[in-house]
Order: sequence, then structure tokens, then C-alpha cells
Amino acid sequence: MTRGGRKKELDTPERRCIATGDVLPVAHLIRFVVAPDGTITPDVAGKLPGRGIWLRADRAALDRAVKKKLFSRAARQQVSVPDDLAAMVHQLLTRRVLDMLSMARKGGIAVAGYEKVRDLALRDDMAVLIQAADGSERGKTKLKPPAGDETFIGHLTARELGFAFGRDRVIHAALRAGGLTTRVVEEAARLAGLREQIGAKVAGEEKTNA
Repeated sequence: MTRGGRKKELDTPERRCIATGDVLPVAHLIRFVVAPDGTITPDVAGKLPGRGIWLRADRAALDRAVKKKLFSRAARQQVSVPDDLAAMVHQLLTRRVLDMLSMARKGGIAVAGYEKVRDLALRDDMAVLIQAADGSERGKTKLKPPAGDETFIGHLTARELGFAFGRDRVIHAALRAGGLTTRVVEEAARLAGLREQIGAKVAGEEKTNA
């Protein structure tokens, strides 16, 4: 209850990050569980059984949790942390974002290609602009997100976007407003947190002309 006697309303459940102590909506966190063999296992979909251990979707927070042995403290038991935990989380989140984009494409919510994206923008029907991190900067400046950074995804590579859209490479894509759009944005934001301190190593791609 608040001081005014009203119940505190939360749009989404919140959990505390074991590395930073921040209380955040679960959409901004990554859930981990302890497997039966005592190994810490990432649960990016939030569906695995067991008591959840929550960590901010941020590479620095993940590195701190591993270095300070915070997983064992949170689990109240000795646990085994895979040496490649960061890579595991990154791979799982990447696949989750691409799978959701693919579903959005099949549902008619996502489009790819400069002309289609431009037409969507001209009709004022674009909710989110997506552009490949390794695309030509000159080509990408021709399109603008509808409402600034909150409606822009720019950390996926052309090959990753191509995978989601059933092509070899994709530079420009966009999302209409729809059921999957919010989820794609949330999952992409979690992935961005893991990629912030990896930078060009994640992309691993040469610049491509638009």
C-alpha cells in the first residue's frame, strides 16, 4: 500500500539483480536457474523450473556476478558456472530475437528492404526501425526511426537480419505496431546490453553498401 492508501500497481513483475541490487522489471533482466547437477543455466525464456536468480541484462553485471561468485551466494549453495556463460547467454538471446523477428515477418508485422521500409514510413505505419550494424552509414541515414532511440534497433548484423527474413543479408527492416513488436523490442534491448561491451567483435562483419 502507498501512503495514500492505494495499492501499488505494477505493469510487470519486478526482481532484484544479484550484481547491482537494482529492482527492475523482468523484461530488463535475465533469469538463471541451478540445474540438477549444480550448474548455473541461463533461462532467457523464463520457463525453466526452479528458483530464479536474476541478473541485469548487461555484460558488466554478468562479469561481476561470475567474478564475485554471486551465483553461489544467491543460490545459497556451491554452484558450477560454465566458463562460456556469457557466450551462452549471448547466443540464446540472439536466437530468441531472430526467432521473434521471423515470427513477426510471417505474421505480416515485419518487413525488410529499403523500399518497403520507406513506404511504411511514408504511410506513417512504422513503429520500429531496424538497421544492420554493419550496413553503410550513408545508406542508413536515409531512414529515421519514428520516435528516436526507443523505436530503433541497430545492433544486429546484416547476416543475422537475413536469417530472420529468409535472405542472405538484410540492411533495412521495420516493424508495424502489433502483438510481437513490444516483445521484439524488449528482447533486442536485453541483447544490446550483452553486446555493449563486445562492440565490433560481435558483428564480425565488413561494412556493406545499402
